[in-house]
Amino acid sequence: MIVTEMADNIIYVQQYHAPCGSLMLGSSGDRLCLCNWLEEKHPGRVDRRIQSTLDAVYRDGGSDVTIEAANELDEYFAGQRTAFDVPLLFLGSGFQERVWRGLLDIPYGYTVTYGEFSCLLGMPSAVRAVANANGANAISIFAPCHRVIGSNGSLTGYGGGLAAKKFLLELESRVAADAALRG
Repeated sequence: MIVTEMADNIIYVQQYHAPCGSLMLGSSGDRLCLCNWLEEKHPGRVDRRIQSTLDAVYRDGGSDVTIEAANELDEYFAGQRTAFDVPLLFLGSGFQERVWRGLLDIPYGYTVTYGEFSCLLGMPSAVRAVANANGANAISIFAPCHRVIGSNGSLTGYGGGLAAKKFLLELESRVAADAALRG
């Protein structure tokens, strides 16, 4: 894994309060490396991985990157943004990074099942491994893991909880439908 050099081994973090839960935003250098739910299923696991991979510690106060990420999230939740511009830093194995980059190809307002997503990645027999990598995504919303659902259309596990996943999918569906009506 290649990680870019980082000043003072610091990950600048700030909280973001979304309409469906609170998130921790974090940046390393000039890229967003963290958008993780404060209330999560496995507390601390993502934080430990990010800090260990970068050999860095969190420093409260944010950065230009986390401030821009918060602004983009404000626009997203207001229904004014359907794609993000802030640069991302994925921190995981090569397989995980492949899965997380694949999330960026799922269009706004759409969902895919884990099986469909595995096929889109060219790994139809790796559904369970793809699901595990999806669940380890540290950059929620920006890398839209909420758009991956169960084979029967159910809202399966999500780091921010199923209520947050449902909120995000309903928001995107509503905004996409409104845009289609406007032509």
